[in-house]
Amino acid sequence: MAATKKAAVKSKVSPRRNNALQVPQTEGESPAVATARALLAPDFRHGVAAEQLFKAQVGDADFAPGIGDYAEAFKDKGKAAASGDLAFASRMLAAQAMTLDNIFAEMARRMALNMGEYLSATETYARIALKAQAGSRATLDVLAKLHQPREQTVRHVHVNEGGQAVIADEFHHHQPGAQGGQENGQAIEQPHATGTCAAGAVTALPSPDPFGNGVPLPSGKGQPAVQDARGQG
Repeated sequence: MAATKKAAVKSKVSPRRNNALQVPQTEGESPAVATARALLAPDFRHGVAAEQLFKAQVGDADFAPGIGDYAEAFKDKGKAAASGDLAFASRMLAAQAMTLDNIFAEMARRMALNMGEYLSATETYARIALKAQAGSRATLDVLAKLHQPREQTVRHVHVNEGGQAVIADEFHHHQPGAQGGQENGQAIEQPHATGTCAAGAVTALPSPDPFGNGVPLPSGKGQPAVQDARGQG
């Protein structure tokens, strides 16, 4: 008996893109207000923009994301940034600086090709090159500041009896976090500058009144008599 083999037909299932808008509704909230809140959220608005921007690259391919897919990606990145993870910001700034530097190099090349023959084109390419160079430098400056420890100066003013004031400066150094960014409100090391001890243990500022009075005090004593400047004839 001949055995018959049936070929299994494999159906190609394309991934389904998500174009739906998720509208979480709280208790006592109308559907219209909940929809408005979802539409105004940055995740959905930027998802719509990203879907339109990448149509030229992905078109209607099976792997093309939908508006909801982009919105979920924006939501995940936003949550990570809100928790203090600045890795995405570092990558984005580094990529922008490199792109601007590539624009500078290309515009400088075109400027050199037109130099000596086409003055107007040379000036145009030179202006674009310098703008790209300035943008790349500014982006790298922001990236460097993102990973530098912050320094905060707190000034304490102690006023003693008699109007004498003691000023002490206190410096706090905030180190970057473990994920490539700075943790807000957390300081690993807080060295104190010299002179930040108790108010009575440091040299006080001089007072106008040697008896300790910071300002002139009123009293009932009259002023001493002044001699007559006229000569006695």
